[in-house]
Formats: sequence, structure tokens, C-alpha cells
Amino acid sequence: MIARSTKRELLMALLGTCIIFAFMTLPGISMAQQLKYPNTFRDTVVNDYFGTKVPAPYQWMEAQNSPKVEEWVEAENKVTFSYLDRIPYRSRIQKRITTLWNYPKVGVPSEHDGILFYSKNTGLQNQSPVYMEKMVKGRAKLVLDPNKLSPNGSIALLEYDASPNGKYFCYGLSEGGADWEEFHVKDIATGKDFTDTVKWVKFSGIAWTKDSKGFFYSRFPEPKKGDALMSEAVGQMLYYHKIGTPQSEDKLFYSLKDFPGWYVGGSVTDDGHYLFIILNKGTESRNKVYYVDLKDAKHPDLSSPVTPLFTKDNAEYYPIGNVGKTIYLQTTLGAPNRRIVSFNIDDPSPEAWKTVVPETKNAIQGSMLAGGHIVVNYLVDAKSEVSFYSLDGTHQKELKLPGLGTVGEMNGREDLPVMFYSFTSFLYPTTVFRYDFRTGRSTAFHAPRVDFNPKAFVTKQVFYHSLDGTVIPMFITMKKGTKLNGENPTLLYGYGGFDISITPSFSPVNIVWLEMGGIYAVANIRGGGEYGEAWHHAGMLGKKQNVFNDFIAAAEYLIKEKYTSTPKLGIEGYSNGGLLVGACETERPDLFGAVYAGAGVMDMLRYQKFSAGVGWVPEYGSSDDSTAFRWLIKYSPVENIRPGTCYPPTIVTTADHDDRVVPSHSYKFTAAMQHDQACGNPILIRVETKTSHNYMPTDKRIAQAADVLSFMAYNLGVK
Repeated sequence: MIARSTKRELLMALLGTCIIFAFMTLPGISMAQQLKYPNTFRDTVVNDYFGTKVPAPYQWMEAQNSPKVEEWVEAENKVTFSYLDRIPYRSRIQKRITTLWNYPKVGVPSEHDGILFYSKNTGLQNQSPVYMEKMVKGRAKLVLDPNKLSPNGSIALLEYDASPNGKYFCYGLSEGGADWEEFHVKDIATGKDFTDTVKWVKFSGIAWTKDSKGFFYSRFPEPKKGDALMSEAVGQMLYYHKIGTPQSEDKLFYSLKDFPGWYVGGSVTDDGHYLFIILNKGTESRNKVYYVDLKDAKHPDLSSPVTPLFTKDNAEYYPIGNVGKTIYLQTTLGAPNRRIVSFNIDDPSPEAWKTVVPETKNAIQGSMLAGGHIVVNYLVDAKSEVSFYSLDGTHQKELKLPGLGTVGEMNGREDLPVMFYSFTSFLYPTTVFRYDFRTGRSTAFHAPRVDFNPKAFVTKQVFYHSLDGTVIPMFITMKKGTKLNGENPTLLYGYGGFDISITPSFSPVNIVWLEMGGIYAVANIRGGGEYGEAWHHAGMLGKKQNVFNDFIAAAEYLIKEKYTSTPKLGIEGYSNGGLLVGACETERPDLFGAVYAGAGVMDMLRYQKFSAGVGWVPEYGSSDDSTAFRWLIKYSPVENIRPGTCYPPTIVTTADHDDRVVPSHSYKFTAAMQHDQACGNPILIRVETKTSHNYMPTDKRIAQAADVLSFMAYNLGVK
């Protein structure tokens, strides 16, 4: 998506080393038998899809602001917390997670006229303040502390960027972390905000013109009053806002009113000469590109026409930088694993392209121009390798990394002799490095210190076969010397969608899980981008069942190889990963010992009707199409819950301000599971307030992690 957001969701883990553990059989049943779920109303609504009648007894839950839904949520939370309160070690879980969470964390800096801007959290702050410091021998100065905006973290800082001259600071605020943002601009010297604000912003970046007088941004039409969180995200537009002027005077550059489900975003080249306008059909990676010649960077010509560059919508086209009129482009045209080409902007036809970095067997995860070089981040069996090339494509060298892991965000400029990047792995805390092109050395930028012993654990990568014989990689992290006797509590995580690669990453709560003797596994299933475009396409639309088969095969592998057994195996997923575990649970309820489904897309027949859902149609297909309906109804979790089935212990989480995956998905799934559950295993939902899909203040994040993982530990037989 165009908005700045991390692709990796929070991966949960458990407990601490100070606790003695034992194992018992199905400890959750006796407590579950005492549960009394709310008497949830079942409507008689039946939807007709091309002659197929589909009952929808919980469709009333889509009116999330209705008193009826609010009463149901309150009653469900009461049941859930009464259950969690009786787990004897829940408070100790939260204490141990808090202890390991409490270390300084910094974001990857960006440079603006010799000044670095970056976020930094001392450890347990609800949100990360933004600082600035001079690039050479700088001293950190606070720019904005979002923790002072609301005492409970309900007002979230989602987006920010400083002007090219480093004098102004644009930042986006959101109520409860919802995708809707309101932009403000601060004069850094005075510390005061300009009076103008920019509203109804969603899925947007901030692209300043080189003169630092304004920026491009993406917004939607103002929704009906009271309907903001549920309204369809259609009709996005690209505007230019001049600071100090009212939003009503903003210049419209591109409108998508006639293209429902399309997104539009803008980026300005480092030299300020060109504006690139990127159009995506929802989350589809194929895109169109237009450009505006802004001419004089110091006096940009905002009246220049919008000129088409690539409009066939037949591949990815992402400009990564320019040197004069020479544009460098990352593309999948003729290269499913991506390549880098160059061309003169006056002749963009593919016939005139020069291949600078050719396609290889390893997919390009990202690339940029920095320090007079092309920097390419490859994925090699879901692990990062970074290569440097000259501008003519000559391979120069590899970036030396601390080990096998993930290079995340990279930040640099073609005319800047340094770049910044982050590195992480399952056992390596996320660390920001500064790389100097002149010396070829990387140095840590505000290195973190976490009180744990990484040498006590080991990560290995295995490869297993899915149902159709496809070889799937999986990372397994555990304590050294762990015996493979089928008795190890194990958490298996997956995602499998939207071209998102799930690569090694550090989580304090996962370290706690490892310290207590647990095994943590991540399956790199199809639908992601680990092996390029083909890997993604093999797990979308009518091939989505491959994703579920891959994940089920991962569970079966862990059991076959005696890492764990069904009573000890828990599965976890969030967002599209929530759909993953919901579909796998309804398909194979006999295979898992416990399930955590976070903010999952659970009603595949109606997801496209709300908020950002329309943008996912290229990934899933829509029930408005007869062909897509036939494959969606086969795996939609809400539609595949069956009476008389014993489902594993399940906990669902969602948020009241989630306008990405609206909470009615989780409500319907939970209500249907509770109604049809044929045994004593608990089915619970935990609904958080003043939070959203991707945002949660630290204190609430830790509390939710402790609750979910207490549930998982208790029901996986950990005492």
C-alpha cells in the first residue's frame, strides 16, 4: 500500500525464565465448561449469490456503532476477561514481557539539509517521539512527542516527514490509530504549528517539493457523518498543499473518482525535478505511472501537465531515482523476480530501456539510488542479501550484514555519501546502521541493548513439501539442545498474501517464549513475495487454497518430525494471517491445540463492502463475481463453521477503531464459533478500545500480548 506501514505484524510470545513449567492435558476444558457466552441474536437474513442461498444470521453486527452491537461487545469482553483472570500466571507473563520490552528503539533516519530526523522510544513509551540532530557530531533535539497529545495514547502519530530544508515538519494524527489522518505542519524553529490542517487523508505519503513550500498528499472524499470507519475507501485523489493556506485552496493533480478500489500516490525525485504519480488497482502490484515535470526545483512549476509514462497495467513500474533525465526503474516487465532498468524520460518505451541490474533467481525486495550507487535488497530463501552496483550496472560488492536475517527499511539519496538501514533476525534486536560509501563501513546508530543471551538459542531453516509437492521454507527457532520428542509447546506463524514476505524479525515476547523452552516456527507460504511475483500469484484469487495447504503442511511437518504434537501446537495469524488461521481451523480442527486469530478477514463474501476492503479484490476476488464467489465460499471462515464440530481453544482479537479490517469480521466469526462449538474448548474474543489495525500504544500492546499468550500457554498445556 502507499501509506507508510510495516508489513510485519506483531508476532506474539509467552512467559519468563523465572517460572517453573510442567505439562498437563487439556487444562482449559474445566474452566471453559464454566463459561456462559452471551445469548447472541441470530437473524433470518439470507443472501442470494447467483442462486446460492447463504444464511447471514450475524449480518446485523456490521452496524458497529449500534447499541445492540456495543452491548454484545461489552458482554463478550466480560466473559473473556473473567476467563483470563483465572489463569494463575497471567500477571507474571505480563511482567516478564514488560521487562524484555523495556529497551531503547530507534527508527531509520532520513536526512534533510544536513539534519537527521528519526523516531526513538526509550523502551516503554506508548509512542515514539521524533528527534532531530545534525548529521555530523549532532545532538538530539526533540521535535514532537506524541505521548503529550493524549494521556492514554488514543491520538496516534502515524506519518511524518520534514521539509527538504529541514525547517518544517509535517505530521499525521489519527484518532485511535484509524487509517484516517489529519496533517499538521510545525515550524521547527518556533515550535508552533501553522493554522492550516489537511483532513480526510488515508493511505498517503508526504512528498515535499524541493522549495519546502508545500507537499503532495492523497485523500478521499469526506465520508458521511458517523460513517468514517466503515465507509468504502473509493475515489482517492492526489493534491498539493501549500503550507500556510487553507485546504480549500489545494491543487488537485489526479482524481480516481471513476476507478473504485484504485489508489493514487505521489513521490518527488531527490533533485526536485519530477513528480511521479503512481496508480495501483487496490493492493495489486501491477501499476500505472504518470509524471509531472516540475522544471526548476527551487521554483517548481505546478501548472505543468500530467504526462503518461506507463499505462498498460501489465507489470510493476516503480521509479527509484534519477540522474538528470535518466530514470532508474524497478520493474517486473519480462522479469517476475524484478530487474532494474534505465531510460531517458523523453523515450520511456520498453524498447529503449537499458537493463542495468538483470533479473536473477533471487527476488528483489527493494532498491534505491544512494551515494552514486544502485543498492539492491534481495531475498535469498526469505533472508536478505544487499548488493551494490554502479550506475552503469557493474556489480561492486555485497553489504556485510551481522548474520542471516532481514534488512528492512533503507534510506539514502543519490547525492549523499551515506545511507541508513535496519537489520534484524529472530535473535538479533532491530538495529539501525549507518553505512559510509567512502569507507565501506557500517556503524550502529543508537545500538539497542536487550538483556538476553542469544547464544542460548538457535535458528535453522528447513524445507518441506506442500500438498501439491511445492517445496516451502520454514524457520524454526528454539533453545539449543531441545529434544525432539513431540512434547515441545510450539507456536506456528504464517501470513501468505499481498506479496508480503515474512522474514526473520526480533520480538521481545518471542524471546520470552524461547526462554521458557518453547519452539517458534514461521512458514514462508505462497501468497507472499519470498520468491517473487510467481510465488505471490500462486496463492491469490482461485489459488488461495494453496496458502492453506502450505500452512497445514507446515503443521504436519512439525508433528511428523517430533518438534511438537497436536495438543502442543498453537497457530497464530494477524489480518490476512487471521484469515489464514481461521480457514485452517475450520478446515482441519483436529490438527491444532490452540488458535489465535487477530483482526482476520473472516467474511470473504462481504469484505469488499467496507472501508479498505474494495482494494483487496485483486488479491481475493469478489463475491459480486460468480466465478470468484465459488472459490470464496469454499474457504470463507464464517461460512465454513459447522455445527457438531469440536474446534480447538480459540481467542480472537480486534479493535473498535479498526477501519482496515472492520471488527464485524471478528464479531461474526466468534458468534458463529460459539454457537456451533460441540465441545468444552473455549471460544473467546477480546475487543480493544481506542486502537486500530496497525496502531496500539505500548501499554495496551503488552497487555494484549500477555492476555493472548496466557490463553495460548494455558490451552497448550503449559503450567
